[in-house]
Amino acid sequence: MLLPLQRFGVITALQGEVEDVMRLALGADHAGFDLKESVKAHLSRQGHEVLDLGVHDRTPSDYPDAAEAVAGALLQGRVERAIIVCGSGVGVSIAANKIPGIRAGLSGDHYSAHQGVEHDDMNVLCLAARVIGSEMAFELVDAFAAARFTGEERHVRRLGKVLAIERKYSK
Repeated sequence: MLLPLQRFGVITALQGEVEDVMRLALGADHAGFDLKESVKAHLSRQGHEVLDLGVHDRTPSDYPDAAEAVAGALLQGRVERAIIVCGSGVGVSIAANKIPGIRAGLSGDHYSAHQGVEHDDMNVLCLAARVIGSEMAFELVDAFAAARFTGEERHVRRLGKVLAIERKYSK
């Protein structure tokens, strides 16, 4: 039995109710620029709508700016999910998770890229440009974009607890 997701303030899509094509925000700092460009081309070839929020070259930049830009697009409803790239993936993950409503996860493996969405309603995928190559990145973004939150009672309950923690400490 599924609990109403609205009970926990979750705005998401259940399996089977979403088209295969998705609107995705994409951002990076200078260390993630090249991988971001490769991921953008890959997603576009698959028919996804990609909102590129920069950076647009290798000039040194700060990862919190990239995290805030993609999180903002997501929270404004301009996109359904987001992908952020920096050197390690850690910086953008930390920065994005400071923003209420964002559930960002760093993934370097196929399982975590889809499981984070299916069980945890992850809405931002963080990638490590200095750790993974473009082929692995393509596998991860494909898994992320194809995954849907299951809506199973245990996952909804756990997500509700995460959101309660967020509300408690966002005051």
